[in-house]
Amino acid sequence: MSAAKFDPRSFPVAVLLTALVAFGPMSTDLYLPSLPDMTRAFDTSVSMVQLTLSVFAAGFAFGMLVYGPLSDRFGRRPLLIGGAALYVAASVVCMVAPSIEALLVGRFLQAIGACAGPVIGRAVVRDVYDRTEAARMLSYMASAMALAPAVAPMIGGALHAGFGWRANFVALTVFGIAVTVATWAMLRETNAHRDPLATRPSRLAANFGYLLKSRVFMGHTLCVALGFAGLFSFISGSSFVVIDVLGVDPQYFGFAFMAVVVGYITGAFGGGRLSGRLGIERLLAFGSLVAALAGVAAAGLAWAGVETVVAVILPVSIYFFGAAVLMPNGTAGAISPFPRMAGTASSLLGFLQMGAGALTGWLVGLLHDGTTRVMTTSMALCGVAALLCFVLLVRGGGHRAEAAAAE
Repeated sequence: MSAAKFDPRSFPVAVLLTALVAFGPMSTDLYLPSLPDMTRAFDTSVSMVQLTLSVFAAGFAFGMLVYGPLSDRFGRRPLLIGGAALYVAASVVCMVAPSIEALLVGRFLQAIGACAGPVIGRAVVRDVYDRTEAARMLSYMASAMALAPAVAPMIGGALHAGFGWRANFVALTVFGIAVTVATWAMLRETNAHRDPLATRPSRLAANFGYLLKSRVFMGHTLCVALGFAGLFSFISGSSFVVIDVLGVDPQYFGFAFMAVVVGYITGAFGGGRLSGRLGIERLLAFGSLVAALAGVAAAGLAWAGVETVVAVILPVSIYFFGAAVLMPNGTAGAISPFPRMAGTASSLLGFLQMGAGALTGWLVGLLHDGTTRVMTTSMALCGVAALLCFVLLVRGGGHRAEAAAAE
């Protein structure tokens, strides 16, 4: 695709951006069915194997602080290509890892490469769409991207059953190569407002400080981060809960996971369709409320001793529905008011989001007690906290006035 023919709003580019954003869920969900067996293969603890998820989230968070400012200065395309190439190299390290420690190193590097996709992909969306269109596009990307966690555990379960856990990282390597080549061939630069001072330490400190003190940014960002932390509580604990506690065969784990993802797809697609009609704040309120109620329901059933597949998957699916409405609208509300620092805003949002996920994932693994209580309680706390952040920080005329001033 030549630069003259390049259309950043075209369907092929939208598919490519979705694939770049899918680096994250593909890298976390594909090998979930293998986690219990990996514990035995490396002769290690549940918490150490779950740490491969938290380390990935931590690496993702760290990388997000770097890619945004770099893309604001040097452009989106070169950073996307470089990140995708690093992802491929790190996937090979994971594929051949001889120990759990080597796998943890590979996962950290894999995350740094993978995070270029979502942080710069969101900035590309902000480059070419206005605030309302960006929310709609992010919701459509989220609904399409949700196919990755819907399909990945089933593919991972089949690969694990046929070839063992390392086959999952072979598949991730192939996926990374395909996306790297497509990015190099299809994507052209979309950043028309490059900032030569974006990577200067004083400028970074000023930009991050401005965003951290902005109620419009932090209100939306905390809603997104807490909603995601609840999702990651399930992702990090799901394989041990569903396979070990509920007794589901690893080969069929993906079908239980798909039910949860259907909730996410429904919420993301519905949120995209309604964003122009209802507005970002109304959908953010709705998504936060649904996530809070579903999380409390899941935890209530767990503490009542009801440990069945339906008792876990049904409320978790509803939580995922609410989070899928919440997160794209919260993201658009956080980034859109800051067009000249969209990359930096996206980086900081991603850092806080993935940092919250890494923390909750680590805690769920550390406190795992062989029941569903820890995982579901974490989801309940995150959902309620997201709702409180909306009520206390997002809602109100002063908040809207700040957003208007920022634009």
